[in-house]
Amino acid sequence: MRTTFPEIKLELAPSEVLGIVGPNGSGKSTLIRCIDNILKPQQESILLNGQEVRRLSRIEIARHMGYVPQRAAHIFPTTVFDTVLMGRRPHASWRSSEQDVDRVVEILGLLEIEDFALRDFGELSGGEQQKVLLARALAQEADVLLLDEPTSNLDIRHQLEVMDILRNLVRERELSAIMAIHDLNLASRFSDKLVMLKDGKVYAAGESNDILNIENIREIYGIEVAVYKDSGRPHIVPLAPTRRGKI
Repeated sequence: MRTTFPEIKLELAPSEVLGIVGPNGSGKSTLIRCIDNILKPQQESILLNGQEVRRLSRIEIARHMGYVPQRAAHIFPTTVFDTVLMGRRPHASWRSSEQDVDRVVEILGLLEIEDFALRDFGELSGGEQQKVLLARALAQEADVLLLDEPTSNLDIRHQLEVMDILRNLVRERELSAIMAIHDLNLASRFSDKLVMLKDGKVYAAGESNDILNIENIREIYGIEVAVYKDSGRPHIVPLAPTRRGKI
């Protein structure tokens, strides 16, 4: 399947979270990686503040966008502190300054992970690792956070914990966040805007109340659901697969 995103215009204000939803293979991770220029669009251009991302260096991109992957790629044995300190690379020379160290200490305290600052990153649980990856992105002091399935390997407690941290940071620091996410209820609860993908194309975009309805979910996921309102936002309860959605 070829993934295409024709004429997507994402206008996201400071302090807002944009959720990208859709079934497996719909292009959520691909879109995140295109925005960060990890994948190169064949035709269309990705613009950031009016500049083509593909014309920016990795350092320039990293000053504007912090990327949080689904899971950590293989990292050589390193402490949590040094892993987060890597996020200062867009602003620092090869030798870290006192200001860089102070910034890392501040972020570790902000995410309440200072107690294992000297532990090996690889020894941490999935939830702890996800916090460290978020901390590394925050250390970049970027305007935009890009998150690829930030809750995919977490239990329900750590899902809520990480999402609460993310939403609070976005609001308090006036950041913008774009996240690919599977769980529609988490997307509804923590996103200000949603983009719904189908077969590599945008099927719908807008507020969660407009996007997360019975008809859209039936068409995209092939299941029947009930949709209730919880604190003014849609809450989805799966009922049964449609005939075409059966395995």
